[in-house]
Amino acid sequence: MNNHSTQKKAIVVGAGLVGSLWAVFLARRGYQVEIYERRSDMRTAGYTGGRSINLAMSERGWKAVEKAGIREKIEKVAIPMPGRMMHSASGELTFQPYGKAGEAIYSVSRGGLNLELLNIAGEFPNVQFFFDHRCADVDLEHPRITFEDLKTNAFKTVDAPLIFAADGAFSAVRYAIQKTDRFNYTQFYLEHGYKELSIPPGPDGSHRLDPSALHIWPRGNFMLIALPNADGSFTCTLFLPFEGEVSFEKLTDNAAVTAFFQRYFSDALAQMPTLLEDFNTNPTSSLITVKCAPWQWQNRILLIGDAAHAIVPFYGQGMNAGFEDCTILDAMHDDLGGDWSKIIPQFAQQRKADGDAIAELAQRNFIEMRDLVADPKFLLRKKIAAHLHERHPDFLPVYSMVTFSNTPYHVALREEDEQNRLFGQILGLENIEQAWTGDAVEQVFNRWKQGGK
Repeated sequence: MNNHSTQKKAIVVGAGLVGSLWAVFLARRGYQVEIYERRSDMRTAGYTGGRSINLAMSERGWKAVEKAGIREKIEKVAIPMPGRMMHSASGELTFQPYGKAGEAIYSVSRGGLNLELLNIAGEFPNVQFFFDHRCADVDLEHPRITFEDLKTNAFKTVDAPLIFAADGAFSAVRYAIQKTDRFNYTQFYLEHGYKELSIPPGPDGSHRLDPSALHIWPRGNFMLIALPNADGSFTCTLFLPFEGEVSFEKLTDNAAVTAFFQRYFSDALAQMPTLLEDFNTNPTSSLITVKCAPWQWQNRILLIGDAAHAIVPFYGQGMNAGFEDCTILDAMHDDLGGDWSKIIPQFAQQRKADGDAIAELAQRNFIEMRDLVADPKFLLRKKIAAHLHERHPDFLPVYSMVTFSNTPYHVALREEDEQNRLFGQILGLENIEQAWTGDAVEQVFNRWKQGGK
């Protein structure tokens, strides 16, 4: 198993964001990489754009593309968003910065980024793509994997001493491992689904809303968000329960859809000439969280990205977490001398706590985005957190920890519990609305820092 020829060949299942980026990392280290992907080659199919959730690239994602040597290429298609723009029901706007001056998350089109990564991976002579290939069987006893060519229906079995499964939340490779003894697996669906909509560019090609913000219309149990694209459009996503009083099941015809938007998102509706067409054409999709363990099999098959830890999109960390998997694996390759029999189990064991933590943080952030962002207490908490960070630079609000640093996710989750305790005390202070920069806040903070924490 450890002779040189097998050691330098790797199979990557899935040519999505994480699979194609990981192929670049492997190719740069001289591996012969074969990438198998169920879908057709988007490079020849032509990517039309605008029909899939935009991504918010933050520090962890940038670190990975920089390490892979492709930061400049990605920067060309990314739009900085230094904050959230809240749209109240009556159309009032409130801007909330995400971090301090100069910090922003970046709106990137999923399809555009995937295309860029495929092009970059394709430039390596030691990378081979097999599109329209469905993973049909993983032979766990002999390191072999079988694919079905969807164009010819022929089956092809290849030796696979080293497999990286980047084939998403419904991973075929994971499904094979799921049937083994003592493999733990849970999946959890939100009662909410989502639908992609769009705001086209204005008549002169410019953005119809401020492009330097992630726009949110929080409405309690549901919300609309919009992220800017380089062509002047916005990709919008409606998050709404599948069933219930206000839900997708109630939006049965054009009149119902129009009335719903008129009532809850009237300022957005005015900018959405293609609303009904988008609503009727684009599917209503579900939101799944996947947790499993172990992420590997016999030190030679490793689950990465959504195959190991699919999460809901409310912290903008799904892609960033998958990209960080690549950064960490690459660093371990150096530390452990390229010995996969050590790297794979160590990564799977160490990284699991982070996968679970970001899943929990993402669920919590959903509640924050749809309910709390419009709550004056919450806005006050954000102001106090920024004020404390200014006075005590080592105090990082959890959002900044997750988004603008590489602090492990499990540490950020622990810190969130601690900070919730701190702000519970601060917001309980008398007259806090007026005295939020005063001594009383400072005293509570110092006590929390010294002992309570």
